Amino acid sequence: MVSSIVVYGGSGALGRAIVSTFIKKQWSVISVDFSANPEATTNVLLERGDSLEEQGKRVLGGVVGQVDAIVCVAGGWAGGNAASSDLFATSELTWKQSVHSSLVAAHLASKTLKPDGILTLTGAFPAQKGTPFMIGYGMAKAAVHQLVASLAGPDSGLPATAKVNAILPVTLDTPMNRSGMPNADFSSWTPCEEVAETIHGWATKAVPFTSGKLVEIVTKDSKTTYTEK
Repeated sequence: MVSSIVVYGGSGALGRAIVSTFIKKQWSVISVDFSANPEATTNVLLERGDSLEEQGKRVLGGVVGQVDAIVCVAGGWAGGNAASSDLFATSELTWKQSVHSSLVAAHLASKTLKPDGILTLTGAFPAQKGTPFMIGYGMAKAAVHQLVASLAGPDSGLPATAKVNAILPVTLDTPMNRSGMPNADFSSWTPCEEVAETIHGWATKAVPFTSGKLVEIVTKDSKTTYTEK
């Protein structure tokens, strides 16, 4: 039987890497995003004007049957402190991008994830402490961290033997990041393909992990380490 995965944010840089990795390994891949990923087996398309409830209904209606893994890598970055003129707009946007998508992924997992399946969400390394220069973003990612802890507890709604965690990258090596920071030290950035391979290891149980943990992803001198917190 073919294994299956839902990639929430399947048209973003990390999402595309995950879709590509699992397709190459002959999984059935459902991409959820605002635009289609042509490499995916199936696409569930979102509408930008959807409320949280509408987005949830759209995703639940597009995923048929049971799946082995759900990975939510939807999100976006926005800076700004409490004095920023666009604080409210950017904070609302990052909340929708990270928290709404993670919540829908969690609800989807409660309905479609196989008993021994995995759910991986996306937090952020800096959001483990204060983020004064990116308040809205830090709040949203910290909420995702809390969601992981809640989902790993008893009576969370997930299948009893399913496992949940979150990846906490520092900086991913994406075209957008390279364009925005052309003089950065790229040897300290994590390749998306490497993260995708690690998630595949979790999904196939070739790489063990502890449910409820946040996984710090730190790259130094082009070598990446994964540390559970």
